[in-house]
Amino acid sequence: MTPAHASAVLEIYRLGIETGLATFETSVPSWETFSAARLPEHRFVFVERSVVGWVACAPVSGRPAYAGVAEHSVYVHPDAAGRGVGRALLDALISSTEKAGIWTLQSGVFPENAASLALHAAAGFRVVGTRERIGQRHGTWRDVVLIERRSPAVS
Repeated sequence: MTPAHASAVLEIYRLGIETGLATFETSVPSWETFSAARLPEHRFVFVERSVVGWVACAPVSGRPAYAGVAEHSVYVHPDAAGRGVGRALLDALISSTEKAGIWTLQSGVFPENAASLALHAAAGFRVVGTRERIGQRHGTWRDVVLIERRSPAVS
């Protein structure tokens, strides 16, 4: 993922925001803000004729004890859903983060987002628990299912 992909990545993010199933965010950030929050060596796009999906991660903490833990997001354009794009992106992220010594990938998923939960389960993620009423989106309290994947390759 490079600045050349910015408009497509942010458009896919906007579409995810609009579903109400993908994030607590309600507006798309600038590319500069988006990019600064994510690890540059662990973000990828899936390109067919254009970008149809993206994955990226960020450190969960600046504390040294958590250096091997990253929180990730994966978004697929609705027109590309169900075609293996999300799985290919997760596989690329898992490979790159393991090579870098990251031992845990984690995320929070709305419980209503069955497709994301199924995708992550197929990629080796497990449900850790549910944070009930952890945040509000448009004034409505939402739960978040915590998922993680512990790398068998990084000890």
